[in-house]
Formats: sequence, C-alpha cells, structure tokens
Amino acid sequence: MSINRTHTQGVTLVELVVFIVIISVALVGVLKVLEITNRGSADPLIRKQALAIAESLLLEIQQQPFTYCDPNDANATTANSTAACATVAQDPNPAGTGNITGPFPNTESRYSNANPFDNVADYGGFTMPNAECAGICHAGDATPLAGLTNYSANVSITRAGAVFALANDVALKINVTVTGPGNTAVTISGYRVRYAPNR
Repeated sequence: MSINRTHTQGVTLVELVVFIVIISVALVGVLKVLEITNRGSADPLIRKQALAIAESLLLEIQQQPFTYCDPNDANATTANSTAACATVAQDPNPAGTGNITGPFPNTESRYSNANPFDNVADYGGFTMPNAECAGICHAGDATPLAGLTNYSANVSITRAGAVFALANDVALKINVTVTGPGNTAVTISGYRVRYAPNR
C-alpha cells in the first residue's frame, strides 16, 4: 500500500501580504529618491538651450577681427600698434586693465547692417535683451527668436595677455553668461589672441 501525498503549490495569504508590504516600502523609497533628484536638478532642455545660446554668441565673438584699429580704419590691416591707426584706435586704452566696455566707436550695433559690430572688443558689456532687441536675436536682425523670450545673455570682455605671459593687450578673455527659466545660468569662457595686426 502506498500513501499518496499531494504537494500543494502556491503561497499562503500571510506570505502574500508580507510580500506586498515589502514591495510597497521599496517602491516608495525609490520614488522618493527620484522625486528629490528631479526637484534638485535643472530642466535639461532649458540648460541645453542656454548652453546653445552661449556657445553661439561666443563663437560669433571669437570670429570677429581683433585689430589695433577699428576695422573701418584705413590702416587696420597693417597697423602694429594703436599709434599706427589713421583715425581711431579700436581700444582707446590698450595698456589698461579690466573690462572692455562696449563698441568703439559707440555708433556700432550688433543689429545694424550699415554699421555692425566689427571687432571682438565691440561686444564688451553687450546684453540681450536690450533697447534694440526685446529678446535673444540673430546678428543683423533685431527680431526676437520665438521661444527664447525667457532667456537673457550678457558678455564681459577683459584683457588677458598676462595669463599667457604676453602684453596685456594681446589677448582678451570673453565670458558669456546666459540665464534661462528657473534661474538656470550657464557661463562659458573663451580667449581671443591677436596673432597678427589684422587677425
């Protein structure tokens, strides 16, 4: 004679309740960590947009000539000092230190096709939005770009030749700061070195 024992499979009600409680506690813990992480981080899209604006403006500035004379000056391509300028030196205080504050001559504008910014130093102290542009705008056009009304940009330019053990007026440090929604701020820096009179 044989005894047949039937093996039961499954879980008891107590085991099921304990399993649900453990999983619930673990899930709440993970969600709480994700909430804290998400609350403390900036929106990546806003930060990426601010970075794109800053990179674009920095590239625009670095591609400008860095001459002793205003590029409209007759001697701009040959002058090897501010004294050699026919009319106006680009930087009236080349031996100075600190910030370069605005276009020279001051009639130049980033948004003007007739008299545009034409030198790196023209961007010193530049901001967007400003009196000419109500937002972030392309060079040569004062129409604000759609979707960027909550962003602002500002530029500071300082003499930086000493950083490279050169004369102070030979290099400029360009800082571009872009601020976006939620107090997102991005600052990037670049240098522009005068490696030839007309470059």
